[in-house]
Amino acid sequence: MKNKAKKALEQDSPLCCCEYVDRHGGRSHVAACCCDCEDLDEACDRWMKREPQKQDSLSRVVATVTDRLRVPWISGAKQVDLSLIPPLILLPVFLHIAALHYLLGIIVLIALPGIVLWYYYFTHRKKGRTLFFLSLALFSLFYMYYLFVSEVVPRGDVSNLQLGVVTIGVVLTLIALMYTKRGPGYVRPRPSETHSTVTYHSPLPDIDSTYHNGSRHQVVIANRVSSPEQSAESEADPGGALQKDGGRKNWCSFCRVVKPQRAGHCRICGACILRLDHHCVWINSCVGQANHRSFLLMLLLFLSTSLYGISLVLRSVCPTQSSLTALLYCPDVYSQYSSALCFTCAWYSSIVTGGLLHLLVLQLINVSYNVTEREARIALRDKTGHSLFWGLIIDTGVYSHGFRGNWTEFLTMGEALEPPALKPADLV
Repeated sequence: MKNKAKKALEQDSPLCCCEYVDRHGGRSHVAACCCDCEDLDEACDRWMKREPQKQDSLSRVVATVTDRLRVPWISGAKQVDLSLIPPLILLPVFLHIAALHYLLGIIVLIALPGIVLWYYYFTHRKKGRTLFFLSLALFSLFYMYYLFVSEVVPRGDVSNLQLGVVTIGVVLTLIALMYTKRGPGYVRPRPSETHSTVTYHSPLPDIDSTYHNGSRHQVVIANRVSSPEQSAESEADPGGALQKDGGRKNWCSFCRVVKPQRAGHCRICGACILRLDHHCVWINSCVGQANHRSFLLMLLLFLSTSLYGISLVLRSVCPTQSSLTALLYCPDVYSQYSSALCFTCAWYSSIVTGGLLHLLVLQLINVSYNVTEREARIALRDKTGHSLFWGLIIDTGVYSHGFRGNWTEFLTMGEALEPPALKPADLV
């Protein structure tokens, strides 16, 4: 099959709603999704001829399908990530199966977290970005709210005020999530460190989408030691010890910038983050200096809404039992499918709430000791911190100013972001 020549993408030529820039850098159209499928044709030919497949044939087919799976958008067709789809199908199927019988419910509620944890370790080991967890989190929130409105509210046990409180909690959680997704605070080169930039007209892979805006992405080439502060440090340290520490310990060879104190490089996002805490798969972004407070606020809002919603569901399904007792023992709940579905969703929400409650407790402890999760892991690895309560508390003693001082610093720390004039997608 002859390869069709691709059109060169002009810099100032805008894309229509159905056009996009493919992974090869050429301009394509969503209507041509089935054209020029060389990778798929080659794989099918080898399969029909009973020849062994090439080592990278499957990955090339998946990459082609993923690249061409797009929906029309204003500034060009947007790519649909395949990892968004499984939660939309698996979650309703599993929950409805679990509502058929209590034994099926036990199996599903054990298997579902196991599958999620397996997929987490699988993707975490490859250091790849995925929207699976964000899709699962958002769809779980919307689906639980949908079942609450469609199954629990018609029973008449939930007042309009209680429904309004749950609705407001869901809306505030989504607002906090949107604010958290604005960005964790990226380490950007100072204007004095920048000597040239290169502009790309297509998105760069493996870079967090919040790290750049628009269709043009700048690559900033920075000097390793060029700022006045670093020059002053070099003059004040003729022996070179300070420059050696700053150059080797704080220099990021991937981003080609000097990292400020407590900053870290995220291999998943492909960028250096100010006061990096951890990469959260549930929001598909890092938690850093700019969004750490909104991240904690989002957890608090979600947990409060979830706990309140679970109590309302259990009170409606098992009115003669208390909320905690009803979660463990609710007789005849599987005699009616609607009640069984609500009870199963309450258990699923309780599992999710328990996991996020553990995360919130760890976050509050770390803030109280002025330690990030990244610093805690490094302290455990290098055995430089004090571990208390079986590793629940890690005290490094480096940045702590006391309980009150640590919380004051956390609540008043500035975002300290670079001016919006520099928006690089990568630093080389």
